Amino acid sequence: MKNTILVFSFLLFSTFYLYGQKYVLKNEKIIYSFQTNKGKIMTLCSDKNGKYIIYRFGTKNNIELEYPNNKDKSSWNTFEYSYWLRGGGIENEGIDLNYVAFTIDKNKYVIYNTYFANGEKYATGIKIINLLNKNVVNIAGNYKTIKGTLIDFRFDKSIKEGEELYD
Repeated sequence: MKNTILVFSFLLFSTFYLYGQKYVLKNEKIIYSFQTNKGKIMTLCSDKNGKYIIYRFGTKNNIELEYPNNKDKSSWNTFEYSYWLRGGGIENEGIDLNYVAFTIDKNKYVIYNTYFANGEKYATGIKIINLLNKNVVNIAGNYKTIKGTLIDFRFDKSIKEGEELYD
């Protein structure tokens, strides 16, 4: 019993450390987050009062990319949300596609969360699209580690609405 409590406490602490200190600041809340299949962390957070939105990516010990640099209202204008929804399940080949994208220099970063009813296919991750040569790097996420949702952007128009679909 003591071992179970000790293990549970360790897991709770490590989850807090993972998401609670470096990748989510005290004044922030998670919009969407997951771990990649290679153990890296992606978080999309906002200030609890809506002052800014921020993307962070990296290992548990090192944030490799934080975007944008400015933590103010203008940060919301640097992201774009697009989606496609077709209900009806397998009979109608239902799909639910959600994307948040931003551009840094010649690369477009696309956070995705997708569902295809035909085959019950769920996926999440980040696509990095080189805008010059159109090469795509896909960083697959572990679907079981998702926290939050992108779907709320359908109703909350705090970021620009886009039209581009990436699947």
